[in-house]
Amino acid sequence: MRRAMDWLLVDRTTGRYTVAQFPNWSLWVFIVASVLAWALPHSGAGLVAGLVAGLVATGAIAWWAVAELCLGVNPARRMLGAVVLAVVVGGVIAAIAG
Repeated sequence: MRRAMDWLLVDRTTGRYTVAQFPNWSLWVFIVASVLAWALPHSGAGLVAGLVAGLVATGAIAWWAVAELCLGVNPARRMLGAVVLAVVVGGVIAAIAG
């Protein structure tokens, strides 16, 4: 069990356990854009701004997911990136399909 946890959670460059880190720029962009999309009115001028904020949030979280999938410091982070990317792609497909 210990070997499995080490394989899953140990950072390959430092040898230390890495479960969470301070958010990088793409995650911050996602957080801010998501809050804006939620807070802006859903009619009038706020509608366009909210849609743009939502698109920016989607792009930022997709960018983060691809970065984690390709560059994650351990398998757990790469798996998280894959799951988030699958959810984003599924959400985009569902939104397009209407």
